[in-house]
Amino acid sequence: MNAIPKHKVFVSYHHEDQWDKDNFVRMMGSDIVDRSVDDGDIDDQSLGTETIRQRIRDYFIQDATVTVVLIGPCTWQRKHVDWEIGSSLRDTKLNSRCGLLGILLPSHPNARSERGYNQYLLPPRLADNCGNHGDFAEIYDWSNDSIVVRRWIHEAFLRRTSIFPNNGRPQFGRNRTGQCSRGWQE
Repeated sequence: MNAIPKHKVFVSYHHEDQWDKDNFVRMMGSDIVDRSVDDGDIDDQSLGTETIRQRIRDYFIQDATVTVVLIGPCTWQRKHVDWEIGSSLRDTKLNSRCGLLGILLPSHPNARSERGYNQYLLPPRLADNCGNHGDFAEIYDWSNDSIVVRRWIHEAFLRRTSIFPNNGRPQFGRNRTGQCSRGWQE
């Protein structure tokens, strides 16, 4: 098998899952180029919504080739995760479309479930592109094997130009509320 190339990876996650995000980046080491937004990179208290979206898209996602969504119990509620996925799916003159995949963190209620995952416990825009809704993205259970994860990333990279994603859902205007385990509701 040919060597899997290194990809520029944007990691989308809920700030409550920071430990898992740091662990993911540490585990992947030099196998990826991390293009993620870290705490303090964007002052979202003093900037408007559209400016925040533009900065995420133009400064972090712009040269990424794959977006990995780390899915904890509350990730489906987060407006920034929705915006990041939406920006990753756009194919414009300045920003090429990213491949997309989701990884269920061990803290997610559907992690290691033999019945699969509940789509209502996923970020909705990600769910729109997996399983019965589409083949653009895949969802995986967490793995500590960086070789396996590199393969997932590369497969997402290859899908980004061969399958058209669904990005038609209106963007979140605010974070969703409710208990994390109850799932998403409009």
